[in-house]
Amino acid sequence: MKTNNLKQLFTQYKILALLVAIAIIWAFFSWKTDGGFTSARNLSNLMRQMSITGILACGMVFVIIAGEIDLSVGSLLGLLGGIAAVLDVTGQLSLPVSVAIVLACGLALGVLNGYLTAYAGIPSFIVGLGGMLAYRGVVLGVTGGATVAPVSDQFQVLAQGYLPPAFGMVLGVALFLLAAVLAWRQRATLARHNLPVPAAWRDGLRVALTGIVLAGFVTTLNSYEGIPLPVLMLLVLFGVFSYIARQTVFGRRIYAVGSNMEATRLSGINVRAVKLWIFGIMGLMCALAGLINTARLAAGSPSAGTSGELDVIAACFIGGTSMRGGAGTVHGALVGALVMASLDNGMSMLDVDAYWQMIVKGLILTLAVWADVATRSGQR
Repeated sequence: MKTNNLKQLFTQYKILALLVAIAIIWAFFSWKTDGGFTSARNLSNLMRQMSITGILACGMVFVIIAGEIDLSVGSLLGLLGGIAAVLDVTGQLSLPVSVAIVLACGLALGVLNGYLTAYAGIPSFIVGLGGMLAYRGVVLGVTGGATVAPVSDQFQVLAQGYLPPAFGMVLGVALFLLAAVLAWRQRATLARHNLPVPAAWRDGLRVALTGIVLAGFVTTLNSYEGIPLPVLMLLVLFGVFSYIARQTVFGRRIYAVGSNMEATRLSGINVRAVKLWIFGIMGLMCALAGLINTARLAAGSPSAGTSGELDVIAACFIGGTSMRGGAGTVHGALVGALVMASLDNGMSMLDVDAYWQMIVKGLILTLAVWADVATRSGQR
């Protein structure tokens, strides 16, 4: 009985537990680096690093919720980033044209993965594995196996630009007001449907904590250069994907497909179309991440995105997305991405050997999946 209560408690407050874990990780690395880890400059760099994994996680969380997996995202990021570099350096195309072409390529390749999975009947694991090899081979051919550099200053702004401090403050206030409105609307909806409404102090405390986090976030980043543009893009995507997951018919169908695909199909929902478009969305996220990664490095590297799929999948599992499908949240995946980025950044600052970094990340991924299995085994 006590074990079941502990499982329910952990499941309910999993995100809170992750936030506590992040606080511990940050405190440890700050102590070991004499405060260097939590400096405004490093936190700005950390947020920029995390944005690439976070953008990919926004798409991957839908894929996993639907009961599928995509192992090709790292190679696809490298391919699309390499195409962007070639278009900018060799083709000397304008930034809008280059971005449009890369996004179109990402959508097309994502839809191809979805078609092979949903309509050709090939397991997504095999499609992703084949894509991992094929896309890496294509990027080697596109770049000639050499780094394509340097990209234009205009292109670099995508990842190295900052939002002016005044706009950052406005953004923070707007996000706080949005959180308050959403909390109020949720309470009104529960009351309208005669469902239990949480105590007002709980929602008030949650909104207040959100405000404190936003104030610290904006103030810290403004004390350096401002909010990095990739972080701004990630915040926008977070809002869009959260809305899709919670407020749209398409989002509900994604959860339904992952929970019970056969029952969803029998209810009249086009399961194949749902899977096709979640892979298409995943391709778009790879294109965005590839653009930002190339802009951040100021070059297109044939090795870009190597093992990136592992960080993204780990971020989703750490954030509470079930490996069985049917359960997961966008905000959980982003918290998981922050965990992975914090570990990468902190261990790099401490000059931890690469093999130890891989061991630590592997153990954390295994622990996250074990936690999912342990907490859900008692719910059957």
